[in-house]
Amino acid sequence: MSKKYDIAILGGGPGGYVAAIRAGQLGYKTVVIDKDNLGGICLNWGCIPTKSLLKNAELYDLMNNHAGEFGIKVDGLSFDFNKIIKRSRGISDRITKNVEMLVKKNKIDRIRGFGTLVSQNEISVVDTDGKEIEKISADKIIIATGARPRILPNIPVDKENIITSTEAMNLPKQPESLIVIGAGAIGIEFAYFYSVLGTKVTVIEMLDNILPIEDKEVSQTLEKSFKKRKIDIFTNTTVESAEVKKGKVVVKIKNDKGEQTLEADKVLSAIGVTGNVEGIGLEELGIELFKNHIKVDKETYQTNLENIYAIGDVIGPPWLAHVASAEGIHCIETIHGMEPPSIDYNSIPGCTYCQPQVASIGLTEEKAKAEGYELKIGKFPFMASGKAFATGDREGFVKMIFDAKYGEVLGAHIIGHEATELIAEVGIAKTLEADFEAIVKTIHAHPTLSESIMEAAAQAYGEAIHI
Repeated sequence: MSKKYDIAILGGGPGGYVAAIRAGQLGYKTVVIDKDNLGGICLNWGCIPTKSLLKNAELYDLMNNHAGEFGIKVDGLSFDFNKIIKRSRGISDRITKNVEMLVKKNKIDRIRGFGTLVSQNEISVVDTDGKEIEKISADKIIIATGARPRILPNIPVDKENIITSTEAMNLPKQPESLIVIGAGAIGIEFAYFYSVLGTKVTVIEMLDNILPIEDKEVSQTLEKSFKKRKIDIFTNTTVESAEVKKGKVVVKIKNDKGEQTLEADKVLSAIGVTGNVEGIGLEELGIELFKNHIKVDKETYQTNLENIYAIGDVIGPPWLAHVASAEGIHCIETIHGMEPPSIDYNSIPGCTYCQPQVASIGLTEEKAKAEGYELKIGKFPFMASGKAFATGDREGFVKMIFDAKYGEVLGAHIIGHEATELIAEVGIAKTLEADFEAIVKTIHAHPTLSESIMEAAAQAYGEAIHI
């Protein structure tokens, strides 16, 4: 006989476990099912462990290349690659255990196994041998199975020579050379990490710019910074094939200069993700899919079956942990009848944690013009920031984009130190529908990097003081 729940959640990543905790807070008898540690890709193999690796790289870069600027003398500086990896894995292990404790604290049942929908209200859970260990029923089911790296036939991932981000953060030995295919956030972060440690890195991107969804000025600034690090970058370039020959990976590329052959110890395929929709009973129940993701109503996250919902990466872009968490909370509160405000997908912050960091929210200049807005644009370089001068973090700028007619914040784009922290200020401003004057007249502490947001807003209207 199956065990009965109010809400069953299939998948324990940033969408699933957050939804489970919110359901527990609201008094629902809840179960979360996942075959791996809670936290999903983000906590186990993505957001958190990669930030650990990137901090190692940042510290090493600072001491190796800039210590003298601070009057610090460093002799015989070196690093232990395996300890860097070990620290990252240790942080991941600790944080996933904390999530397990949070789930337990909120009186949520946790089943470790692979769940499959066998009816509109039932889930069968099997162990690693495929043996059924539990069958549960629930009034409401939320699918939060996430996504996995996208694999193309011409780039056959073998997880040893041609790898994904999962293998890239757990290599037993640092490669002497690395080709990164795909210049989105994941590819760029690993390109930065390995190049700082001395790996010869090449980045290949089929679109015009690295970080192609970011504002062009930001992408071009980052490209210049990466080239100073001696990272080779090929944009407007397609990968024709990648194959292993005599222990090396041979990559054939094509662009307007013709065809070329590259070679490296490892190739990282970072060309996007695809939803985990296979083998969980969707087809058998007739749950609608769209481009290999589950189709939902973005107001309720309900599928075409009234008691089954889906959230997070499995429903498609933006594939971000904070979006999955927000959708999880929204979904539970909607089920509870709370009528939460709709998620504004035009106000989702995007972050890339290389150095200099990149963060953005809202429309790029190009998109804002395409939508017909007349714009007021302000830029403030960190070179003009007293705090940035004092700390040695002068690379980059803040770019603010306003609707000229009403002064509404349409977008913000930051490249520089702590950009991923600074972007939250603009997120709050957009949520509160603040205009340029609200930002400019808010007194910012001095000296801080956040003053640059105020100065960029003021510069858009000819009122900047320090530029």
